[in-house]
Amino acid sequence: MPILINTTTTLKPLVQLLHFGYHQAVSCIFPVAIFGTLALSSLIKLPFIYRYDAVLIILLAVQYLMYRSGLETLDEIKVICIFHGIGLLLEIYKVRMGSWSYPEPGLTKLFGVPLYSGFMYASVASFMCQIWRRLRMDMTGWPGLTSAGLLGGAIYLNFFTHHFIPDFRWLLTGLVLIVFWRTWIIYRVRTTTYRMPLTLAFFIVGFFIWLAENIATFFNAWKYPNQHHAWHLVSISKISSWFLLVIISVIIVAQLKHVKASRKT
Repeated sequence: MPILINTTTTLKPLVQLLHFGYHQAVSCIFPVAIFGTLALSSLIKLPFIYRYDAVLIILLAVQYLMYRSGLETLDEIKVICIFHGIGLLLEIYKVRMGSWSYPEPGLTKLFGVPLYSGFMYASVASFMCQIWRRLRMDMTGWPGLTSAGLLGGAIYLNFFTHHFIPDFRWLLTGLVLIVFWRTWIIYRVRTTTYRMPLTLAFFIVGFFIWLAENIATFFNAWKYPNQHHAWHLVSISKISSWFLLVIISVIIVAQLKHVKASRKT
């Protein structure tokens, strides 16, 4: 007797994965543009313009084209600008403290930090906003603005204060697990709804940012103190830093999405 195979059921996981991958890829356009520009600019020497300045001009053009083409909305541009400012402020402080440096010259450097550097933080916000919209994301068990906001503020402050008082990142990580232990991300691929713990999403995104950071330092986007003579793998402990930074991104994006949804009701 022939065995009947339901090809629709068999292929569904593959189709879902392809759709999920497509939305992830489109949401990563701006981060890919950043690291692609950094890679190409390290290999191709541009005449009459410093590399850091050229990178800034290219990324501004990419943002403009994404907005004009409808890939990003005006509200998403506003979030990206917020993160650019947050990231640039942190970069200026970290460079001043000697955590890393931007050794190449540039006209668009502020206190030793090229202005394009804020886009590396903004790219995280760009990804968050786009994937939220494309996968029609939502959350359950959100702890509320007070708890999430205070925790996000403490995390951001710790990036500054750990240079002269103890580093509380592991305490803050523990608080993240407590505050968000009931929070789940709800996302949709075609007609199917999935969910995952928010803290797991924090770690996954933080890990991929760490991989991107290794690519960026390999192409001399910036240098850590141990990379000035030869490139070395970025310390794996940096994943914890990106884990905490992603939390700030999610808190701001989620709160803005909540405010926007409230205005529609």
